[in-house]
Amino acid sequence: MVYRHTINSTAYLFAGLRELLAKATPPRSGDRLAGIAADSAEQMIAARLALADVPLRQFLNEPVIPYEDDEITRLILDSHDVSGFVPMSSLTVGGFRDWLLSDAATGDTLRKISRGVTPEMVAAVSKLMRNQELIVVARKCEVTTGFRNTIGLPGRMSARLQPDRPLDDARGIVASILDGLVLGSGDACISVNPASDDPQTIGPLLRTLDDVITRLEIPTQACVLTHVTTTLGLIGQGLPVDLVFQSIAGTEAANRNLGVDLSVLREAREAALSLRRGTVGDQLMYFGTGQGSALAANAHHQVDQQTCEARAYAVARAFDPLLVNSVIGPDYLADGKEIIRAGLEDHFCGKVLGLPLGVEVCTTHAGADRDDMDNLVTLLAAAGVTFMTGVPGADDVMSNRQSTSRDTLYARDLFGLKRAPEFDDWLTRAGLTGQDFRLAANAGLLPEFASRLQA
Repeated sequence: MVYRHTINSTAYLFAGLRELLAKATPPRSGDRLAGIAADSAEQMIAARLALADVPLRQFLNEPVIPYEDDEITRLILDSHDVSGFVPMSSLTVGGFRDWLLSDAATGDTLRKISRGVTPEMVAAVSKLMRNQELIVVARKCEVTTGFRNTIGLPGRMSARLQPDRPLDDARGIVASILDGLVLGSGDACISVNPASDDPQTIGPLLRTLDDVITRLEIPTQACVLTHVTTTLGLIGQGLPVDLVFQSIAGTEAANRNLGVDLSVLREAREAALSLRRGTVGDQLMYFGTGQGSALAANAHHQVDQQTCEARAYAVARAFDPLLVNSVIGPDYLADGKEIIRAGLEDHFCGKVLGLPLGVEVCTTHAGADRDDMDNLVTLLAAAGVTFMTGVPGADDVMSNRQSTSRDTLYARDLFGLKRAPEFDDWLTRAGLTGQDFRLAANAGLLPEFASRLQA
């Protein structure tokens, strides 16, 4: 179907939803590299005006990637909640935006329609919204998950503690865990991004993390960010696996490039569930995503990178995850403006689709600095982000990039946010926080706590 909009005497034509979505996308270096971005600001505005008039039901009739060519498209359409879509079925994309911003869109109503809207619908409406609108709608979404603690409750923001070491040195990892715990980090999970994917390396890392959590009775969950097939093998060997991690993308071909498909993810989830290691809940999948992953694999089908990212959330949603982490900054985003916009888009799309969306704010070669990262951290906290990442010293040695560290302390203090309730209670019992859950000013207990941690 051809879409069009006329500005003054110039008619802009778009050959299908795929092109319309790409041309309506805010400036993005990955889309420019792919040759699908708008040629001018005028064309971008024309595309947005045309997109605003598209009925939401059109996205069910015109997949951006053909049904027969892509298992993610089949997943999206075959799992579509028809009853959840009924309240939205008469709306256009522009009408959907107006509804999201209205008082009718409460946390309860947003939860009810979360599986009735498709990733493409949500990506489309985000392209019509200002940053402040992305923030205010995402903040209304309530997404709660649980494994050994409860993540995503209102008024709380969790932190993923990532104690990486370049050589996977266990003593160094434990020292970094101490650094994170005394800063109140780790309620989302304690996860290591290993230097090696060798099971002979991953196994001892899993035992180290499990030993720390068990010995200190920390109500949190561990994860080693290895490939899902490696995790499957380690589960078969009886290793203590809490969470199953995997990077995912929004097209079948991109996931194939990552070495996964839906059947492998399903097998891994069932294997991990059989271990019955959760106490509060059984949500144990942890997914990593990022704009540009499909483009990097030349598997984007000429779909813009933000829409591809939203389609990855359909994959995550199918497996009832504990955590979904969007990595913002290091790849197909050129500068601070693009990074901030992409972070808010991803968080909005994930939350409207019913996911526990966290964002890893980081930068390397992009034209962005710590001030840009501070701005995005602040905006995400205002938007109700589920979790952020805490890397000791903010230097992500495994990915060679700058990430966030004590930023969670700043965001929690600024907005009055608490941690997962079970984790907050543990910090108080351990003497690391006072009765008001603020970090203890008296460091006298730290040597004794450190000795228990490293025993």
